[in-house]
Amino acid sequence: MNAPMNAPVGAKQWLDRIRALPLPPRVRVMNVCGGHERTISMAGLRKAIPQNIELIAGPGCPVCVCPEEDIHASIGLAGRKEVILAAFGDMLRVPANGPKSEPRSLDEARAAGADVRPIASPAEAARIARDNPHRDVVFFAAGFETTTAPVAGLVAEGFPPNLSLLLSGRLTWPAVAMLLESEAPGFDALIAPGHVATVMGPEEWSFVPERHGLPAAIAGFTPESLLAALYSVLRQLIERRAFLDNCYPKVVHPGGNRTARMLLDETMDVTDATWRGIGTIARSGFSLKQRFADIDARRRFSIVVDGARKRAGQMPPGCDCARVVLGKIRPSQCTLYGAACTPRTPIGPCMVSDEGACRIWWSTGVREREPASAA
Repeated sequence: MNAPMNAPVGAKQWLDRIRALPLPPRVRVMNVCGGHERTISMAGLRKAIPQNIELIAGPGCPVCVCPEEDIHASIGLAGRKEVILAAFGDMLRVPANGPKSEPRSLDEARAAGADVRPIASPAEAARIARDNPHRDVVFFAAGFETTTAPVAGLVAEGFPPNLSLLLSGRLTWPAVAMLLESEAPGFDALIAPGHVATVMGPEEWSFVPERHGLPAAIAGFTPESLLAALYSVLRQLIERRAFLDNCYPKVVHPGGNRTARMLLDETMDVTDATWRGIGTIARSGFSLKQRFADIDARRRFSIVVDGARKRAGQMPPGCDCARVVLGKIRPSQCTLYGAACTPRTPIGPCMVSDEGACRIWWSTGVREREPASAA
């Protein structure tokens, strides 16, 4: 892996360097992370960089890809009088398909009387269980590696006996690998997520240049770090030499966070997993190891997903969230964007989560829908 370039003082210098590059007529750069997309949109970077550079939002929203069967399982568990259902805040409003006569989100289940509690950390789920020793508490844990690692720490530490885990953890890089192995990946270079690399190590992303010959750079969450990564991959494209550049060296180190990785290895297996609207991606999910079966909510409550529900795990009718997540269309090209689907009345998960591209675009002022022909 090449060492990072000497960073200039601020974003303006990076922009000047980018504008001075002899760029091809069109360059498509995917930014994987929802946090990156938020910085890009809030800082107005798309308007600041040359117009022939297209920044594409990628599959970095765990709420957006959480399987519908897991959402239905959480709603079903929340409907049991003896259960307290704890979940990260974004998950409460994620809509699932179903008849209007039944709750179609955890928020609707809570409005119907279920005891659903939004939390910000795994430790809060354990505290709720300790504070309510005579009730079953289920922690619905959806997220990528950075969220799943603290969950692994909680599992290793030991659950209160009345706490169980409905795990819906995913790994980030397999979705990118799936795109690159498809016939039309849709991007020429990649900006990889700094927080995931902090936990799992930058080496996870070396497959992008080594197997696919595409430039890649790891970025943090400031405009300066993102522009440094963008400059790096553009230089790589121009010079026709692809490598993985670490543009977040203060935080991302070789090998990642060894303690977090050890906890993940000790408590969880990597398995094939379903991504909502996308399908099954090989070795892209986390599941509890057999010795922790007693805290697996699916086993403790004998949750069985019927075949129809598993096959139906799509986005709501008319919702193009899956294509947005895969970078196939821009958020504003979804037919529901800004019409039926807004943050106040979200139809799809991409308009719910703070890491969803549709929510980010709307929150930063993109209110008009554009025709799909503009893709």
